Amino acid sequence: MSLEEIRKAKLDKLELLKKAGVDPYPAKSWRTHEIKRALENFEKLSEEKERIVLVGRVMAKREHGASVFLDLQDASGQIQAYFKKDVIGDYDYELFSKTVDIGDFIEVSGFLFKTKKEEKTLEVEKHRILTKSLLPLPEKWHGLEDTEEKLRLRYVDLIMSPDERELFVKKSRFWQATREFLLKEGGLEVETPILEKIPGGADAEPFKTHMNALDIDLYLRIAPELNLKRLNVGGFEKVFEIGRIFRNEGIDREHLQDYTQMEMYWAYTDYKQLMVIVENLIKYVVKETIGGYIHGWQDKTVDWSAPWQHIDYYDVFLKYTGLNLEHATEKELKKYAQEQNIDVEKHLGRGRLIDVIFKKKARPHLIEPGFLILPPADIEPLAKRWPEDPERVERFQVVACGSELGKGFSELNDPLDQRQRFEEQTKLGEAGDKEAQRMDEDFVEALEYGMPPTAGFAYSERLFAFLLDKSVRETVFFPIMKPR
Repeated sequence: MSLEEIRKAKLDKLELLKKAGVDPYPAKSWRTHEIKRALENFEKLSEEKERIVLVGRVMAKREHGASVFLDLQDASGQIQAYFKKDVIGDYDYELFSKTVDIGDFIEVSGFLFKTKKEEKTLEVEKHRILTKSLLPLPEKWHGLEDTEEKLRLRYVDLIMSPDERELFVKKSRFWQATREFLLKEGGLEVETPILEKIPGGADAEPFKTHMNALDIDLYLRIAPELNLKRLNVGGFEKVFEIGRIFRNEGIDREHLQDYTQMEMYWAYTDYKQLMVIVENLIKYVVKETIGGYIHGWQDKTVDWSAPWQHIDYYDVFLKYTGLNLEHATEKELKKYAQEQNIDVEKHLGRGRLIDVIFKKKARPHLIEPGFLILPPADIEPLAKRWPEDPERVERFQVVACGSELGKGFSELNDPLDQRQRFEEQTKLGEAGDKEAQRMDEDFVEALEYGMPPTAGFAYSERLFAFLLDKSVRETVFFPIMKPR
């Protein structure tokens, strides 16, 4: 039977319910117990013959003469329901048999007992339709065998897959644990605007929109960083935000255009002090999310519990490329990239070349959790210079599984240096670099009022995806998909 024919049969059953005077979409349910709670208290409820009311979606239906067994599922669990014709009556049993399908939501009331096979079951005295479904679940058709279709019809996949539902429970715990830790550290959770006049705080191409009320073009934020640092200027010493950011970049296993990120800014803290906090933060979040510190990633095992190594950016760059960043010129970097078949046309300037070469040649070797520290100033326009070598900045990245899973640094609070770095970025933008940061006069002015020594850090749901060994779009409810 085709999908269209199945839907037509369900519409006929819907009409039959209406003709019988039954509302197939009532507003209220009289549930007394979640299924999990009923099963946990089975002995007491069955011994005392307490009538209970359960609700849920019909996941299976098995007919045996004048009786029917259903598997009923709510968000807490699943139970078997037993319908007997001589208990619920001829008319109700016939209407039930003709109209209730797998996929429908129903309400059942009755008493708990165990079958001959010792299965905990509800013997139904009364039932009521709560929602009549008009499309079949996947066992009746084959639309969800394809991974792309699973992501498009995520809600159907969630119905059928307890593992998928559990994944998103873990993701909720991931962000709850993040919030718990930062609040205990004295952080203040804040909200800053998503619409901005000037996008800043990261190297990314923004999405553009228009505000009719003020007749001005605006951008969806690529990071909350500059607004959070304005709050440091304003006297808030420890602030963090967990919110959506938007970057108009490519889709791959690690990247989405619309995702959740946490950013934190701690005043009177430098990058070394912040690394201690971040290591404790991530270890706490990992344990709270997956129940321990060790997980599989591809064909490897990753352990977050051991002390993290500190990896010098220049040393590891030299190890895997043979190039010494203390001397390598833009021309030499470009020549190396071309020899390695790295597209240099999309990467303008020395900093961009260093960054793309590192990502291609060095970063894939960094599997165990650690901090990648002190990169060239060329690649980080918002970080404070390292006093021992002003050509490097006090930045660290959390690296593991061959990827960057978080970034932090001693924040640049020198307004003159910040203006110069913005000007350098502006030149890159004028040369065609769509990801270059832009001059933000208001932010420079804010720094001129004075921002205390501050260190900041951010990670996104990419970290969660790596903990589960999934692509990042598999760990979001409704990723944007190419039209069918």
